[in-house]
Amino acid sequence: MKREVSKKNKRLLITGGAGFIGSHVVRRFVNKYPHYSIFNLDALTYAGNLENLKDIEGAPNYTFIKGDITDTDFINGLFDQHQFDGVIHLAAESHVDRSITDPLAFVKTNVIGTVNLLNAAKELWINTPLRQWPRGREGLRFYHISTDEVYGALGESGFFTEKTSYSPNSPYSASKAGSDHFVRAYGETYGLPYVISNCSNNYGPNHFPEKLIPLFINNIINNKPLPVYGDGNYTRDWLYVIDHAVAIDLVFHKGKNHETYNIGGFNEWKNIDLVKLLCSLMDKKLKRKAGTSEKLITYIKDRPGHDLRYAIDATKINKELGWKPSVTFEEGLDKTIDWYLQNEEWLKHLTSGDYQKYYQMQYGDR
Repeated sequence: MKREVSKKNKRLLITGGAGFIGSHVVRRFVNKYPHYSIFNLDALTYAGNLENLKDIEGAPNYTFIKGDITDTDFINGLFDQHQFDGVIHLAAESHVDRSITDPLAFVKTNVIGTVNLLNAAKELWINTPLRQWPRGREGLRFYHISTDEVYGALGESGFFTEKTSYSPNSPYSASKAGSDHFVRAYGETYGLPYVISNCSNNYGPNHFPEKLIPLFINNIINNKPLPVYGDGNYTRDWLYVIDHAVAIDLVFHKGKNHETYNIGGFNEWKNIDLVKLLCSLMDKKLKRKAGTSEKLITYIKDRPGHDLRYAIDATKINKELGWKPSVTFEEGLDKTIDWYLQNEEWLKHLTSGDYQKYYQMQYGDR
């Protein structure tokens, strides 16, 4: 079936768009590109929450689709029906602790799910006769979002660059490394137009409260222990999620095919220093005596395969695409805390599981 496609009127599939990073990307694209048709595909597992997108759910250029990227027939039918011009692939299992207890779930979603999407894109973009794409192959793009954890661990110095060899140390990072390799292989083998970005730890509004910052904000509000792994000296680079969404926009529109871009926040913090800063800010905002929240810190047994330090060199995306973080970590953390304190009902819905009951009624098992 021949379809006239304007360069401006893209039909864009964003996977995992009800999740933390994905919801910010969906919002940005829906609001910034009203001439695009944005399709948000999410399985609505525990980390998917459509409350993240209530402000745009009625937008005329936005469609939500509940579905699983591991369902091959479903994905093939979706591409055949909607004839997507682009994919921004964020759907993934991403919690390291969960990957240690259930690695096969990470292989299924992160590797098999990615390959399903790649096969569907290849069939539509590469195997479909060129006459059915009047503008040629220009503008078609598969954008795969990955993580800095595929590079393994750093010592006390140095940074991950786009040339750093892969050395994943957890089932999560191994599954993401595998998906990265498949994306590159489809580019080299079939000529699939792709870009990849590897990001550092994200933080900000709408983060599911199993990750460090939202978990500790919630625990401080409720005077619960703050569990810190080992001695707390593990070091991470932190990236404000809204800055990440801006970077994704730039890479999707201006990045070069078959290139990788590292996206980092230039904000390296040891976990214990981050937690103490968070405690100090929370005490001020909750009008508690200084030092109150810090007393909740509890050191717990380290997890297996815990990488000592991650740090990204984001020089390439800065020089080639002009991207840089808009906030310091202190500024971003302050904004993040304010958002959670102003949205305690959202937090209660997630911690109670009520949000899943609503979606089960509305969308069923599909």
